[in-house]
Amino acid sequence: MAKQWQARWICDAPFGTLAKMNLYRKEMDACSPEPQHREDLQHHHWLARTTIVREPAAPEADPVYLDITADDYYKLYINGRFVAQGPAQNDAGHYYYNRIEVGSFLIAGTNAIAVHVYYQGLVNRAYNSGDYRQGLIAELSAGGRLLVRTDSSWRTKRAEEYTRSDSFGYDTQFPEHIDARRSEQGWRQPYFDDSAWLPACESAHTDYTFAEQPTPLLSVYELKPLRVQRRAPGHYWIDFGQELTGQFCMEAEGEAGAVIEVRCGEELEADGLAVRFDMRCNCTYQERWTLSGARDRLEPYDYKGFRYVEVFGPEAAIQPDSFHAIVRHYPLDEESCLFQCSDERMNGIFQICKTGVKLGAQENYVDCPTREKGQYLGDNTVIGHSHMLLSGDMRLYKKAIEQFALSSATCPGLMAVVPGHLMQEIADFSLQWPLQLLEYYRYSGDLDFARDMYPYAERLLRHFQTYNRGDGLLHNVADKWNLVDWPKELRDDYDFELTRPVGPGCHNVVNALYLGCIQAVNELRELLGIADDADKSDWLRLRQNFIEAFYDPASRLFTDAPGSRHHALHSNVLPLLFGLAPVEAIPSIVQLIRDKRFSCGVYFAYFVLKALARVGEHSLLYELMDSEEERSWGNMLNEGATACFEAWGKEQKWNTSLCHAWASAPVPLLIEEIIGLKPSKPGWTEISFAPRIPPQWEHCTLQLRVPAGWIRLAYSQGQWQEDFPKQVRVVRR
Repeated sequence: MAKQWQARWICDAPFGTLAKMNLYRKEMDACSPEPQHREDLQHHHWLARTTIVREPAAPEADPVYLDITADDYYKLYINGRFVAQGPAQNDAGHYYYNRIEVGSFLIAGTNAIAVHVYYQGLVNRAYNSGDYRQGLIAELSAGGRLLVRTDSSWRTKRAEEYTRSDSFGYDTQFPEHIDARRSEQGWRQPYFDDSAWLPACESAHTDYTFAEQPTPLLSVYELKPLRVQRRAPGHYWIDFGQELTGQFCMEAEGEAGAVIEVRCGEELEADGLAVRFDMRCNCTYQERWTLSGARDRLEPYDYKGFRYVEVFGPEAAIQPDSFHAIVRHYPLDEESCLFQCSDERMNGIFQICKTGVKLGAQENYVDCPTREKGQYLGDNTVIGHSHMLLSGDMRLYKKAIEQFALSSATCPGLMAVVPGHLMQEIADFSLQWPLQLLEYYRYSGDLDFARDMYPYAERLLRHFQTYNRGDGLLHNVADKWNLVDWPKELRDDYDFELTRPVGPGCHNVVNALYLGCIQAVNELRELLGIADDADKSDWLRLRQNFIEAFYDPASRLFTDAPGSRHHALHSNVLPLLFGLAPVEAIPSIVQLIRDKRFSCGVYFAYFVLKALARVGEHSLLYELMDSEEERSWGNMLNEGATACFEAWGKEQKWNTSLCHAWASAPVPLLIEEIIGLKPSKPGWTEISFAPRIPPQWEHCTLQLRVPAGWIRLAYSQGQWQEDFPKQVRVVRR
């Protein structure tokens, strides 16, 4: 049942009269230029507050809940204490709100509820912004009684200390140049005098449909640096020891107007000394903080991905003992998945992948926490699989699957990046959505969700069927980018022109993914009891047509396109993975993989490893995963990675981010294919255990949280110690 709000949506006055913009469209549709956004309303920080008096003798016996959301984003404080932030971004037609138990933050007497709302005003992957939807709604209640609601009695003011300047990344973020002289000191406290602030502007009509956020609030916590060095008077160098997502914070007390410069980065310059703040991933983390003359606290609002920081300013003003980071990510119990083995390189690989996934899981999955901050459908094939194993929590993956399903309102073939108002479409990614739904079902056993999502899978297929060339194969899939792999230099010389829109003709990868998609939808039909005998025969007919179009009997390999003589890695891995390859072709394809190694990007490496596992080539799978070749996770370690990279090495892509969760394939492949532990019935009610331990391992341990409890395994010198939940059946293969 939808929540019935008694509160009013409140906003800053300029937004109250502006028409809201609909920014949804097909990426490649010809249309008039997008309307220009008012620059004076971008990078818009807005403060809203109210007070409530609680009787000293009668604290609330019932839990006290605050239902709250804001557009684009809020940070909530009660009596000066940080409480929470959110919401997870989404479209106004399905906009999330948070329910927060706040009783422990309230005191007898006067209480202040203070909210810092941020409206970015850019069109990008990070926020659903740039549409003039701005504001806040909140209700405080206990025992069914409404205590406080947003309305015109709230006092509001635009925060004036944030200076707008040019954005960075892919229009992802503004630098946060902050002038503390213009800040409202103490505005979060009960005693603050807000009489000079304006009454909130109530919006009589809004177009939001609200839904309670199905995922928990972010984990937000303080982290002290690993090392701090004073390089010169007023110059400090700070290392947090590994990549993190959040804000760098500090305190200072100096002359009014004095400026402190803060530089953040993922790595150091070539000299090994200075922080590379003009980052290779197209972000410039260089910001100015102007002091007020009192004791000031630097608290940036938006988050960055960084490890190192440099601070420059008046020596007497800087308080080095105050240096810290506020880290943010989706809650992750580190104990939920622990892995250790006698192969130290593999331990390091697993750890950088785990860190990449942890930092790439925010309110939604993000490809990187720097340049894009976007949730990409294809990336989620890898990230979601890894995250479910690492966290034992399937809610974030479920939310992502539903969010992409809802993008069918823009195109039934689904969008490539959701949420956000950047319209991007990638055929390869859309065709993976049913595979993700099926993977989620295998882990969760949530058949009701599969049933709810199934109609979107059918619409997806119908969309792609419009590109049928007559024999069931697809050609000229021109409404979406045909990716194959990224960066384009790692497509193994794929012999087809992948222009945008794609040129005329039929090519291998999009058709292999299409057949894999049909296979997944057929399996969903079986689960839902709506399968038809024709489904399998149709798929077998399409498989035969695929073989006739792309298979080269002389080499026993697949070509990239009809008439081509080139056998790209990608054109052979997917037929192997989806069971499209004739039996006699399997040894040739495996040898091709053995020869070409990872002639692909880190995203596609997931499919390479999965394909090898499907045909029982676990030795080669582990050899590739554990190597130190130029294209390997071992190479990332050798280049100092603390989180998995976007590419195999820092210089292998022109704008490499050094934290990219799409590179986390070793997590599921180690657990499911090497240790051999996976659900063989939905929801982990039955567990398949088929260990394929490499001969070089003397020992290994794995701890894993599943819905029924904990799995703990220990291997040493050929012997296993096993502890499985009693509620599940274990089938040893």
